[in-house]
Amino acid sequence: MKNITAALWAEFLKVRRTKLLPISFITAAFFALVMGFLMFVLKNPDIARQYGLIAAKAAIAGKADWPSFFHMLVMAVGMAGMIGFGFLASWIFGREYADRTFKDLLALPVSRHAVVAAKFIVLAAWCVLLALILCALSLAAGLLVGLEGWVPGVIQAGIGTYAATSALTILLVTVVAFFACFGRGYLPALGFMILAMILAQIVAVLGYGQYFPWTVPMLVSGAAGDPSTSLGAASYVILFLTSAAGVAGTFAWWRFADQA
Repeated sequence: MKNITAALWAEFLKVRRTKLLPISFITAAFFALVMGFLMFVLKNPDIARQYGLIAAKAAIAGKADWPSFFHMLVMAVGMAGMIGFGFLASWIFGREYADRTFKDLLALPVSRHAVVAAKFIVLAAWCVLLALILCALSLAAGLLVGLEGWVPGVIQAGIGTYAATSALTILLVTVVAFFACFGRGYLPALGFMILAMILAQIVAVLGYGQYFPWTVPMLVSGAAGDPSTSLGAASYVILFLTSAAGVAGTFAWWRFADQA
């Protein structure tokens, strides 16, 4: 218990002192602002006619109501979240190699399992916090715009889908963390993340997205098809097993890192 507490405190200090923390918050606020602005343009036809290009982009979101807003919000966390959460995983686990502090960590009187567990806990907390900030600011933006359709059923369904998509997307960052360790830096992890996103699009087009982990969050969000007709228990089992494999692989890599 003492080991994990010390490791958690060290990881907390690293995150608190990095500029990436405020940048991540600003990015989440920016996404919320953009979605609110698109809804504002849709709700005001005069402004839409004045800025034709913006109006054309905003029309992709659908109508200026809460169902359309939640659909856009869920797609944002499902697709942009893969990049954002994956980048955080690559930074937390890859920075030790980029900053040449990996061997120093191995020499500390703290178990390697505690170090890895602390990193995963901090990563999960950071991702969840970002998802909550994005949701809260987006809801605030929607209320300021005055979107139609604010009824309990719509809000509960929208927040529920958002929470599910966020959770599934966050679970997959464990694999990015493994590749950050295996590749000893940021670039291999980021390269894998980009490859996974490309494959997710291809597999979805081929009709086998329910069997590819990185397509499942997109299906839940509705960005890659109707989830009610494509997702089954096997889809979630595959995703959970993939996440567990990322955790196990990362722990195993740190266990034998000095022999690699």
